[in-house]
Amino acid sequence: MTGLAKSYPDPIQPNVVQHDGKGRACAHHGELIQGVFQDETGRLHRGLVTLPLRNMGSHAIFQRADRQGVSVVPPEKTKAAKAALLTLRHLDRQNQGGLLTVEGTIPVGHGYGSSTADVVASIRAVADAFTTMLRPSVVSRLAVEAEIASDAIAYEDQAVLFAQREGTVIEHFGDALPPLWVIGFKANGGQPVDTLVLPPARYSGEEIQTFAMLRGLAARAIRHQDPYLLGQAASLSAKISQRHLAKDQFETAIGIANAYRACGVQVAHSGSLIGILLDATAYGLADASRNIAEAAVAVGFRDVSVQPIYPRGGADEH
Repeated sequence: MTGLAKSYPDPIQPNVVQHDGKGRACAHHGELIQGVFQDETGRLHRGLVTLPLRNMGSHAIFQRADRQGVSVVPPEKTKAAKAALLTLRHLDRQNQGGLLTVEGTIPVGHGYGSSTADVVASIRAVADAFTTMLRPSVVSRLAVEAEIASDAIAYEDQAVLFAQREGTVIEHFGDALPPLWVIGFKANGGQPVDTLVLPPARYSGEEIQTFAMLRGLAARAIRHQDPYLLGQAASLSAKISQRHLAKDQFETAIGIANAYRACGVQVAHSGSLIGILLDATAYGLADASRNIAEAAVAVGFRDVSVQPIYPRGGADEH
């Protein structure tokens, strides 16, 4: 890897004295649903259900040193460095530091969760350097503290309704997502979205009532492993998202999904991604995927790809 190291809070010359800690975290393909949801006390929380994408990810290596401070390579991975410092504090190792190296191939600014993947991988690497494994709830809380808002990728294949600005789970759905493939592409000419300047969506009362219904649909879909029901929930959430972060040719994507009897359409609620969902157990899956991908290319969508999510249900076997 090339690149200069940047140090937090002050420069150090790494003097490695312990074994390397390693961590990995997957990307995601936007969200299946995102909005505002009530907890058991009636309090409203911003929440989302992540669509994990396991064939992309970030890798981090943390080399412990015998003095305070974290150096990071490449230097622009400032959130990852902050996450490493927060993890050291959580482990009561704030008097120690080290060299954090982060690698990944996740595109930035489209809704793949590149920042969250870097942060979660870094937290896991620091914990591993101290031969510790942290619970997903702890990793998520540290990730939110490091980057303000975070997706639920620390929960791996557990489907959860996650409060992305609080780092807590609003509802555990009790299983993984049903078997899905997603034909993904970028709208808006493939231009990235600067999420740092994107204000949180302000939802109407009617939209908040709709989110409660979508939550129920998602819970039922996961309980019964029904990709079509989950696709319906995702499509309705995507249509609400269109009022807050519009994507060019969204209705064209809906039309393609309907033409090939797909389960539904999902989007990155803070990115440019659109995904058409297919039942991974359906007959003719390969032909349907190819036809949808060709149709998406024909109407001008960028970077079209076919991604297995849970090919045979439950944990991803790829």
